[in-house]
Amino acid sequence: MLDVSATSLDDTIQQMVDMLIRTGALSATDAPKMLAALRNREKLAASAIGHSVAVPHSYLSCIEEPKIVIARLKHAINAGAPDGVPTRFVFLLVGPTDATAEHLDSLASVARLMSDGEFRYQAQIAKTPEDFRAAVASRIEGEVAPAVPVDSSEGLQYSGRLFGGLLADIRRRLPYYASDFRDGLNRKCVASTLFLFFACMAPTIIFGGLMGKLTEDHIGAVELIVATAFCGIVYALFAGQPLALIGGTGPMLAFTAILYTYCDTHDIPFLPAYTWVGIWTAVFVVIMSVTDASCLMRFFTRFTDEIFAALISLIFISEAVKNLIAIYDRVPEGNSQGYGVANLSLLLALGTFYVAMSLSRFRHSHLLLPAVREFFADFGPTIAIASMAAIAYFARDVTPLEPLPAPSVFGTTSGRPWLVPFLDAPNWLIWGTIAPGLLSSVLVFLDQNITVRLVNSPDNRLKKGSSYHLDLGIVGVLIAICSIFGLPWLVAATVRSLNHLRSLATSEEVIDKRGVSHTQILHVRENRITGVSIHLLIGMSLLLLPALHYIPLAVLFGLFLYMGVVSMRGNQFFQRIGLWLTDPALYPSTHYVRRVSKKTLHLFTLIQFACLVVLWIIKSSAAGILFPLFIALLVPFRYTLGYLFSEKDLAVLDAEENPIEEEETWS
Repeated sequence: MLDVSATSLDDTIQQMVDMLIRTGALSATDAPKMLAALRNREKLAASAIGHSVAVPHSYLSCIEEPKIVIARLKHAINAGAPDGVPTRFVFLLVGPTDATAEHLDSLASVARLMSDGEFRYQAQIAKTPEDFRAAVASRIEGEVAPAVPVDSSEGLQYSGRLFGGLLADIRRRLPYYASDFRDGLNRKCVASTLFLFFACMAPTIIFGGLMGKLTEDHIGAVELIVATAFCGIVYALFAGQPLALIGGTGPMLAFTAILYTYCDTHDIPFLPAYTWVGIWTAVFVVIMSVTDASCLMRFFTRFTDEIFAALISLIFISEAVKNLIAIYDRVPEGNSQGYGVANLSLLLALGTFYVAMSLSRFRHSHLLLPAVREFFADFGPTIAIASMAAIAYFARDVTPLEPLPAPSVFGTTSGRPWLVPFLDAPNWLIWGTIAPGLLSSVLVFLDQNITVRLVNSPDNRLKKGSSYHLDLGIVGVLIAICSIFGLPWLVAATVRSLNHLRSLATSEEVIDKRGVSHTQILHVRENRITGVSIHLLIGMSLLLLPALHYIPLAVLFGLFLYMGVVSMRGNQFFQRIGLWLTDPALYPSTHYVRRVSKKTLHLFTLIQFACLVVLWIIKSSAAGILFPLFIALLVPFRYTLGYLFSEKDLAVLDAEENPIEEEETWS
């Protein structure tokens, strides 16, 4: 029974008993006896057992054989489940009094089904009873275990052959290529495309503007837009993991700025040097791809992943905060209109952040209908940008704001030709750029692979397989092309990729035994259409550059803040930092709190925090060109922790994924 309209569990049971009568499994004269038995049992103990399911049951002599009636409610109800999650699925078990064995088997099957996030997703989207039965059969037929999420170490086994890992990636992902397009034909993908267009356009223009300042307009916003559009489409079409989005990143921006400063100081022509550094970078990256160098990612653990993800999240947040403060710093003393502009900018930024955050959580609200809640949650960031831009537009005559710094016409920032005359470079420059090319390739290797590893995390429940070697090789080829035309080098962007993944995820709110809620991903709509569409829109924006001036810069700072905060979700490092300010008696009963002493837990977190601070200092210092090496050094440093912590404690604190019992909330 799909989409049953009921306001209580009793109402639901009544309709399910009516179904038994209509199918002839129960006589109308025995129905009152059955209803009374079910209601009496409900008074003794609630049949809602968690994971959005209730299992009312009764066994009477008036039933000849065991029967199961399954109902999916149109609107979830509060049936008193121990995990606090509203109940939407009801499994009614009835049968003769001697059906105890069947009763226990049925309960065990229901428990296995409803603890499987993929089944709950399939059950939610089933359009017909046949679809629902097919979802059940695919999970319990022959007692086959449910499909397991992709292990983040999949594809990282060393093949020992040239091109071995790359060809294995192609074989693994090729069977899903057609479904990558079919799965993109969905409303959620439309919402993801609109949100990620702005989420990718904002850092593209802002990082492009910063690059223009740091390189004296040799490479600027237009170049970064062109590179993002072209490379993004190629990557979305041919990469093995299309959920990762490539773009300009903070570390690559810092490396380019350091390279320009060195060239300027030593009177070296920047663009030819940049091109040759890029070509050597591409050569080294492609060599890494065909020799299975990405297998080294097996030695990376949650310890390193969490620090890197935290660093990138904080870069986005700090950029937003720093730029909002700078608006106030630029106001002349005593200029009331200037303070009005600054105050409105701050309000628009915070408004964008607040509206986007509130609407993204609206999916779990009790207001309005489920379809409306889904719409607002999916399109939340887009609605936030549009609404704040509308406020700025109507206030433009009273309080004019700084617009998005998009170029007005299409062309290179400095007016130079697109093709760099790199073949005219002297031999000493060609060979002298090998060393910086090697350093840059290390940064590309780490930035690309760590981001893809975070996307492939088992917590995200992806099903179509990983692709490290192929994707790294594609990035290497794209870097070579970009270098020849003086375009920025792009790699998988952590914050944008994680936001892309979460915008395509179907999730549920889970409440643990202490009443603390967290979001758990059930299913991700893995596809290529969103990646292609996002970057097509970015490319089309080159035809509408003047229109981008209607979006205030402050709105994009609010979007930066939103993306940085949202990307912190699921990062266990931030959760453990929060424990520093939490009453120990109120710690959540997570696996690491239950199994590790508080002293060990806090010491491990403190070490991660110190590593994060060191990386931040290195990134911001004159030694920034060595930043990739310090990221790589986190791996051997992690293994030295075996001298400080026991192997058992490290296994808990650095676990690849949350233990399955942490997701179980059965009473």
